[in-house]
Amino acid sequence: MDWRSVVDDALEVSVVGSFSALGIRARRRLYAWQEPQPDALHGRTLVITGPTSGLGLAATKRFADLGARVVLVARDPSKLEALRASLEERHGEDRFPTVVADMGELASVREAANEIAATEPRIDVLVDNAGAIFSERGESPDGIERTLAVMVVGPFALVTGLLGVLHRTPGARVISVSSGGQYAQAVNLDDLEWRTEPFDGTRAYARAKRVQVAVMREWARRMRGAVSFVAMHPGWANTPGLSASLPGFANLMRPILRSPAEGIDTLAWLATAADPSTVSGAFFHDRRSRPFDRVPWTRLRAEDRRRLWDLVVKLSGGPDPMRKP
Repeated sequence: MDWRSVVDDALEVSVVGSFSALGIRARRRLYAWQEPQPDALHGRTLVITGPTSGLGLAATKRFADLGARVVLVARDPSKLEALRASLEERHGEDRFPTVVADMGELASVREAANEIAATEPRIDVLVDNAGAIFSERGESPDGIERTLAVMVVGPFALVTGLLGVLHRTPGARVISVSSGGQYAQAVNLDDLEWRTEPFDGTRAYARAKRVQVAVMREWARRMRGAVSFVAMHPGWANTPGLSASLPGFANLMRPILRSPAEGIDTLAWLATAADPSTVSGAFFHDRRSRPFDRVPWTRLRAEDRRRLWDLVVKLSGGPDPMRKP
């Protein structure tokens, strides 16, 4: 085994050494990472949800710097307009269209997908980034538990609505921004929406991220390379969302938290990969494929993922996008 892999694996097992800024800085030197070419996304169209703050904002700025046409999808029109204006001022180009959509509301997501499909002849990269932690259980306008609605069902509907454009774009890829917290949670397939189990917002978030990754794996399996599907997790990054949802953890770990730019490094790397089919169905952290599970009791078997797919299709209220009529 390559000695660098031994070091990398040791960092990964330590968790703190892997997820913190220590991990990415060590790996950057260890593997002598190369940055994407300045025009790596020139001529390509990228759609990103949740672009106005935190990791989404850092990723959006990075994609814009790499030359992409970036379609900005978020629910706050004023924040979207401010972001669009700042990007146009920085780059001197009008290549940042905005689409207002609430990822937790299916009608809004479908309207956004229809708008994007009607205006964008190609989508090279779709980044599923929007997320939220709720302190109390609530339901979306569609009657779905809000965490699951925002991070699983809404994104599923968005991908479904954009599948035609993705299909006709050579090398198209969908990238899900997950969380290392998904390693700690098992999925209760009989209670996805916390209807019987006492609700815990942080656990619901981590569990939804595990569902997100499992659904991504199913997309990859069913698409068979026609469109690439991959997930990544950013490690522990210093963002407003982390401070708001886990203030104690954020304060304790602040000296070694990653910057947002470090958190989205792997996302940018995946977005610019030459052949996305080689990584489809994988889960990445710091530019390397990682295990989907760390402990056996969180593992989802193939039949569990198939059942989960059917549950998400049902919650989305539409037909199975991969089932031939």
